[in-house]
Amino acid sequence: MNFFERQDQARRQSKRLVLLFVAAVLAIVVTVDVIVLLVGGGFSEDTLPGARWAAVAATSLATLGVIGVASMYRISSLRAGGAAVARRMGGTPVPEDTHDFHYRRLRNVVEEIAIASGVPVPQIFVMEEEAGINAFAAGYATSDAAVAVTRGALDKLNRDELQGVIAHEFSHVLNGDMRLNIRLMGVLFGILVLGIVGRKVLQHGRIGSDSKGALPVMAVALGLVVVGSIGMLFGRMIKAGVSRQREFLADSSAVQFTRQTKGLAGALKKIAGVGEGSKLASRDTEEVAHMLFGDGVGYSSLFATHPPLVARIQALEPSFKADALVDLAARWQMHPPSGLDEDQALGLDSRSSPSLPDDRAQMQVTPPAVVAQVGAPQANDYARAGALVKAIPEVLKRAAHERDEAVPLLYGLLMAPPGKVRDAQQYELSARQDERVSRQALDYADRLADLPRILCLPLAAMAMPALRRRPRPELEKFMDGCFALTHADGKVSLFEYSLGRLLRVQVHDALDPAGTWVAGDRRLAHCADQAITLMALLAQAGHDDPGAAMRAYLAGMALVFPRANAPYRPPTDPMRAMDEAWPVLDRVEPRGKELLIEGLVAAVSHDGRICVAEAELLRVVCASLHCPLPPMLEGAA
Repeated sequence: MNFFERQDQARRQSKRLVLLFVAAVLAIVVTVDVIVLLVGGGFSEDTLPGARWAAVAATSLATLGVIGVASMYRISSLRAGGAAVARRMGGTPVPEDTHDFHYRRLRNVVEEIAIASGVPVPQIFVMEEEAGINAFAAGYATSDAAVAVTRGALDKLNRDELQGVIAHEFSHVLNGDMRLNIRLMGVLFGILVLGIVGRKVLQHGRIGSDSKGALPVMAVALGLVVVGSIGMLFGRMIKAGVSRQREFLADSSAVQFTRQTKGLAGALKKIAGVGEGSKLASRDTEEVAHMLFGDGVGYSSLFATHPPLVARIQALEPSFKADALVDLAARWQMHPPSGLDEDQALGLDSRSSPSLPDDRAQMQVTPPAVVAQVGAPQANDYARAGALVKAIPEVLKRAAHERDEAVPLLYGLLMAPPGKVRDAQQYELSARQDERVSRQALDYADRLADLPRILCLPLAAMAMPALRRRPRPELEKFMDGCFALTHADGKVSLFEYSLGRLLRVQVHDALDPAGTWVAGDRRLAHCADQAITLMALLAQAGHDDPGAAMRAYLAGMALVFPRANAPYRPPTDPMRAMDEAWPVLDRVEPRGKELLIEGLVAAVSHDGRICVAEAELLRVVCASLHCPLPPMLEGAA
């Protein structure tokens, strides 16, 4: 199952979630109606049928209203995205400039996996009060994602095990599970709220000897508690139905990513063998149980949101015997596991890095091979990501991590070489930013002049957490500055323009997570004009000779629109054409995007080879369509 198939599956699961929610609401409404009729004497003989049905109708509407308002309230409270969920669970943000070893190890692992996945680095949180081994990823899209781990995971897992857990969570990020999970939190609160109200009334109600009028109220409250139990039953059934198979898929994706089962299997064994397991102490665990790495509540097998630990371990290590957990538990009871000690014993901090191609390197690629890489990072991508991070100069990495330096650094990435275009950019930037930012952006542009092209996107990804911490007005000003730099005089390269557009989209998504991108439903055939424009521009960017560019364009068109009569005519105003094309193409359904990307690869690489600059352009274009590509296309020559 590739990235596009998983996106389709996530859409189908969203529809299934709606149907399950409707069934749960209907069951709750019927139960409340019966309780109210019983308490109010609705079944007595002298009750008029019209009054009885009026009471049922009023009760049903009131119940639906309470459930709807509660769900909307919870969804609204989560509009801030992944960070809101992490903070609700007691998460503490990991500082960018931390000197704590465990924090730095976690940040390094998360950064490398994000860069290997081709997505912005998420916000990172630690649940300091939680001794169990657990983690989750939350958010509406990759641009507002947050990854949270427990203190128990930091202390007890070595680097390989932590890497396996984070890779598991990133599979949820890439598969579209996060948006489904956060919506599930909202709808579950709606079907649980009546039980919460009933418990509050029983806790705070007072019944005296002369308070006969309160008896019906307390009876209704008791009935609401019963209704809450029904809601809890349905909620757990929904979570179990949505989550179980996704956990197996996330485990297999993590192994595919890290190319070793030892790390992930080791983390699962420690959950089974240490006293704390994966349980969380937070009172809000029920609400997020479906998005955790391990069972944080202790569900019975009927309502379990995760497969049994032994089954997950055996899927990774088929020869593993359940009896071995007894020996592991006894060993860890005598000597509690320490991730730091294991790292030092195994020498996991002294890893070799693969070599990286320079800007003159050529790659042999095929459209199906590139499509297969979308949203599907492999172990070599993780190794390359570590090499990319090491290759970035330390002064630039520090700037990417610092709140006040991230903005001018990203502006510097968008600035053209010295000349008229940069002069125009500097003029536009000075009109929008203060003198310090404008001057620093120019300084970073000079520092970045010799930076290999392949390091630009990883550097931008590293800067996203620091950028997100800026106030909304400053982020809006940043988006305006990106637009101005990429439209300064219409002569900015397609890569620089696309990168600027990508940064604007990611910041916009972070500002409005709940209203951000969702998997599209438009047919590619209905967006043919915009797709043809993009095809012509990439064919032109990949070939200096107009004749070769036309042949490349026709090769891409033969894959995507074989019957279309669309001659090769690159737009005279490419930036305006692209501005109009992006929003339309981003709403294309997943299978249509798969076909489009295959055609774009064919257009860029018609001669069978692709340079680093062209590969990075393709990565930016795919990321702008929310189809992330790993840091290097396969087939480097």
